[in-house]
Amino acid sequence: MSDRWQEMAVFVRVAESGSLSRAAREMELSQPSISRIINSLETRLGITLLLRTTRSVSLTDAGTVYLDRARNLLAEMEEAEQAARGVDSLHGVIRLAMPVVYGTRAVIPALATFMGRNPDLRVEIIITDARQNLIVDGVDVAIRLGVGQLDDSTFGARKLAVVERMVVAAPEYLLKHGTPTTPGELASHDCIIQQGAFGRESWRFVRNKTVTSVRVSARLWTNSGAGVTAAALAGLGIALATPLMAEDELRSGRLVRLLEPYQLPPAEVWAVFPAGPKPSAKVRAIVDHLAMSLGEKT
Repeated sequence: MSDRWQEMAVFVRVAESGSLSRAAREMELSQPSISRIINSLETRLGITLLLRTTRSVSLTDAGTVYLDRARNLLAEMEEAEQAARGVDSLHGVIRLAMPVVYGTRAVIPALATFMGRNPDLRVEIIITDARQNLIVDGVDVAIRLGVGQLDDSTFGARKLAVVERMVVAAPEYLLKHGTPTTPGELASHDCIIQQGAFGRESWRFVRNKTVTSVRVSARLWTNSGAGVTAAALAGLGIALATPLMAEDELRSGRLVRLLEPYQLPPAEVWAVFPAGPKPSAKVRAIVDHLAMSLGEKT
């Protein structure tokens, strides 16, 4: 029976990572061993679960059905083992993806107490502002910021925090182009936009329950929160930022906050996980911890 659990665990990791070699590295097995285990599983079941190419693997219809059931069984086994240990410490590896600025300044500091309580848990962190494919990249939990609905509706998700947004610019830019005092004046300014969830050319403001939407002219787009701050510091335009993106620059006066009487819809911080409504104990634990730690700061 233990061989069947190993087959199931290997299959799930291969399916979620989309790569035999990546699964081998993560599970500390050789690639031939991974291939042999998958072949043994498919032979025993008498069906093909994975379609293999030289570069990647993909699920067959039968593999998709098996993956869903296998995830649930492995999660239940992990819960049983955790209960037997007394749930004082989590075990194994968890892969956590996060955006650059929010991840390094908010999420990573929040991990200190969590990892201190769970010395047998190894956390692998992926830091990038690019949107991760959770299945292909083998990500257990992704931290995402956005305004409005997430586009990963098939995954499990939990809102962790709400983050203020503001309008900022460098004094040098304002000296050349003037300082807007109403949202409507932004239409005649150069603006900086971060691609992705914030990548909208229509900025929405609220004052005294009155909503104003302004279509801005974006001369510069970037896929990075750090890039937004750098572009604003260089005097390339007016930008939307969160306090974490610009706190040092605002304190030093290298950036100034604009349109303070007006409010922008806040950014929501979400944890997204591919395990669906029943994630593993370690995923639930880290998401619970981050919800408590990050939520306290909003």
